[in-house]
Amino acid sequence: MIKIIVSTNRKNAVSEKIALLYQEILESMGEASEIINLSDLPNDFVFTALYELSGKNEEFNKIHTQVKSGEKYVFIVPEYNGSFPGILKSFIDGMTYPNSFRNKKCALVGLSSGVGGGSIALSHLTDIFNYLGMHVLAHKPKLAKIEENMSGNLLTNRLYISLLKEQAQLLLQF
Repeated sequence: MIKIIVSTNRKNAVSEKIALLYQEILESMGEASEIINLSDLPNDFVFTALYELSGKNEEFNKIHTQVKSGEKYVFIVPEYNGSFPGILKSFIDGMTYPNSFRNKKCALVGLSSGVGGGSIALSHLTDIFNYLGMHVLAHKPKLAKIEENMSGNLLTNRLYISLLKEQAQLLLQF
C-alpha cells in the first residue's frame, strides 16, 4: 500500500486536496493507498517523541508504525520560505534512523503559490532522502501558482493532472 504524506500541518491545506486527487489516481490504476496527514501529528511530538524520547509518545508511535510499514511513498510538498515545511523535517527526524526509509521508494510533488512549483523544496528533500537511503523517483511534478489552478477542491490544470498521472504510473513501475 502506497503511503501519501500531506507534508504540512496547516489545516485545510491545498496539499491535502492534491493528496486526495493522487489517491483517486492510484485507485483508478488499481493501487491501494492511505493518506497520512501531518496535521494529525500530536501537537507536542517535537518535545515528547524525538531523540532521547523516541518511543515514549504513544500517539506518535502509531503514526510512526503506519509510516515505516510502507515500501513506497508520495510526499505532497508545499513550498514554505523557499524550502519544505519545518514540520516535515521534524517528522522525518522522528522516524527510526536509518531503517524507516532505507531502500524504500518515493515520489515527490511540489506545490507553490509562486512560479517555482516548490523546486528548491524538492531539491532539499531529495538530498535528505538520498542521505537516508531512500530512492527518489526522478519525475517530480512542480505545481506552480497552485491556487490559480484550483476551483474549490478541484485541480483544474489539465497539464498538472497529466503530470500526476504520469508520475503515479512511474511510481507503480519503480
